[in-house]
Amino acid sequence: MRRRTGYNPKRRIAPADLLDPTARAALAARVAYGGNPEHKRSPGDYGLSPPADPRPAKTLCDGERPVLKPEAVALVRAGLLKGTMSTTPPVGWPRNIWAVSASGEVFEAQLENATQGIYHGYPMPADDDFRRVVLREWIARG
Repeated sequence: MRRRTGYNPKRRIAPADLLDPTARAALAARVAYGGNPEHKRSPGDYGLSPPADPRPAKTLCDGERPVLKPEAVALVRAGLLKGTMSTTPPVGWPRNIWAVSASGEVFEAQLENATQGIYHGYPMPADDDFRRVVLREWIARG
């Protein structure tokens, strides 16, 4: 199987009314963050095993600055609460969740365990055009 080069052009943010605030809050209360050793320069407080071993082609979630696990969890929860997620069925976890940090960094989280609602995430690269879509929706959704 060939690896995709470039960014996924099929990404879409779900309509704001896909899930009501109660349903989004229920997901946010259960979501978890696992991290991915391929996206770490240093494992920090993630308890990753095997030891962190980033691959050169992967975006590092801690490339610019350390992102500790509590912040990563808070970002994923904030994205769920705002509804900046991919379209998902009424039951289940969205494939992607997007969030913007207090300093304006745009993050993308990907589902890694659909049974437990565990995600890993990373900052979106500046050359990924979808960053602008996420920023626009983040602001529009308050």
